Amino acid sequence: MADYVIEMLNITKEFPGIKANDNVTLQLKRGEIHALLGENGAGKSTLMSVLFGLYQPESGVIKKDGEVVKINNPNDATALHIGMVHQHFKLVECFTVLDNIILGAEPMKGPVVDRAAARKKVVELSDRYGLKIDPDALVEDISVGMQQRVEILKMLYRDNDILIFDEPTAVLTPQEIDELMDIMRGFKAEGKSILFITHKLAEIKAVADRCSVLRKGKYMGTVDVATTSVEEMSRLMVGRDVQLVSTKAEKTPGETILKVENLCVPSKIHKNDAVKHASLEVHAGEIVCLAGIEGNGQSEFIYALTGLEKPSAGTITLCGKDITKASIRSRSKMGMSHIPEDRHKYGLVLDYSLENNMVLQRYWEKEFQTAGFIKSGAVRSYSDRLIEQYDVRSGQGSATIARSMSGGNQQKAIIAREIDKNPQLLIAVQPTRGLDVGAIEYIHSQIIAQRDAGKAVLLVSLELDEVMNLSDRILVMYEGEIVGEFDPKTTDVQTLGLYMAGAKRMDKEGKE
Repeated sequence: MADYVIEMLNITKEFPGIKANDNVTLQLKRGEIHALLGENGAGKSTLMSVLFGLYQPESGVIKKDGEVVKINNPNDATALHIGMVHQHFKLVECFTVLDNIILGAEPMKGPVVDRAAARKKVVELSDRYGLKIDPDALVEDISVGMQQRVEILKMLYRDNDILIFDEPTAVLTPQEIDELMDIMRGFKAEGKSILFITHKLAEIKAVADRCSVLRKGKYMGTVDVATTSVEEMSRLMVGRDVQLVSTKAEKTPGETILKVENLCVPSKIHKNDAVKHASLEVHAGEIVCLAGIEGNGQSEFIYALTGLEKPSAGTITLCGKDITKASIRSRSKMGMSHIPEDRHKYGLVLDYSLENNMVLQRYWEKEFQTAGFIKSGAVRSYSDRLIEQYDVRSGQGSATIARSMSGGNQQKAIIAREIDKNPQLLIAVQPTRGLDVGAIEYIHSQIIAQRDAGKAVLLVSLELDEVMNLSDRILVMYEGEIVGEFDPKTTDVQTLGLYMAGAKRMDKEGKE
């Protein structure tokens, strides 16, 4: 039997203006967890898309169990027992969980789908691997963590034993990440082979056996994870030393920029409110973090603040003005910037060029239009400046279609646009989701710079390291209520975890 279950030898894949994979070789052993590490736009997802049959390489070969194979499309990959969980899930939102899992591989009973057999197999897989799901729930109504479970069950349902995870933890809570790591270890124990794309060095140390590194499309080498430090891996990935912990000066908060009083926001899933009488203040010159396990009302709270949802009760005040019923554009003009958690749904128009996305919230300003006509030269030069400043990598620069960019570079484009507006209030939801350590270092420095310039920052993050690193104050939300307020200097992750799980809460006087 061959030493390697999968070999990708000398793979080259090009797109207009960019060589995404430049003579890359990757070898996966049977029964190992192999991490693929690299900066945003380094070519990791492209390489895995070649293996899954979504792209055809210009040159190079793929071997399975030592034999050359041709993978023309995902059906060929499935026939070879290769499955992939994509960074941006490939689910039909108006279908049920069960229908999504069996789509394209439906068991038939004569001319009709044998739904009973399909349900039995899905429930058995769900129980066996601890992937709890509701087969009858609509995908549009479930959390992103639950959607990922659906994607994993899609792979398992097709009896795949080579599993590709593309940024699997980018949208998960710390608890869900721990669960996923355990699931991956279980897969390995069964003899399955896993390719694991991630930017998170701690996760590689926790679960991977070996790690291959890409930088700007080129293969930089493969290391043994157990004997390689986090610092060495980050240096191999970005080509320089990276400051993994941000430093910030002491700051005295100024006037109140954002004031929220008794805010209630209806839930789309159940009859109860998703947010229940939540109140908070964010002052100039401070970073306040709203922490919590996903699905506890943070998303609905932010939707109400930014105008994406209408609250059923309460008031929102920005710079002393009531904006509870204001339009999204009005809030933007009054000094609110928003880095949304769902970059595809709320952050970008995916089929617009990068330059048009960069001016989405400013195109009506005099700088960019005259008598209603867009000044394309001004838009291009503005976009070019942000691309260079924030190191947004794209094949055709400002003319690149947003959809064709890597997830991390899409995120950097949104962050560039929102911070460059020079807001009074920056609402940053999962700002470093899907970013590499070099980009995280830069984005953290930009958020701290906003705070040091006297701006107010409301951060929503599921990354507890990020919460502890950036925050001046931490508020914990549980089941739509703010149940605790903490100083990051005097608390720890374990205490936050108890409040996030609902095991503890504070009263209005701040006592447990």
